[in-house]
Amino acid sequence: MKLLNFSSLLLFTVLGFALAVPVSAHAVLVSSKPAAGTAVAGPEIAILLTFNSRIDAGRSRLILVKPDKSTAPLTLRAQPSPAVLSSIAHGLSAGSYLIRWQVLATDGHITRGELSFRVR
Repeated sequence: MKLLNFSSLLLFTVLGFALAVPVSAHAVLVSSKPAAGTAVAGPEIAILLTFNSRIDAGRSRLILVKPDKSTAPLTLRAQPSPAVLSSIAHGLSAGSYLIRWQVLATDGHITRGELSFRVR
């Protein structure tokens, strides 16, 4: 009987810790268009970044790093959903590009990252 009580206590303790994870979390990029490392046709590229949580588009940004290492901010379009940022990059010639992103999640934390792609 004591073994059963100890096992039950252990199970409830483990479950308690597992369920104590905060509901909100940092925004993590879960998919992108263009996908990281892919080659796409230019000169106009639709950009769509999808995150694992709601983000504040008004306090988020996208920056395009061109093959010559110069940068250009990308204008954000209206959010198609609360976890998505979208934009369009115009006039891209052949070469390697980076999209640097910075988003503010609803948990109040800023996350950053980048993804690379090529224009053929």
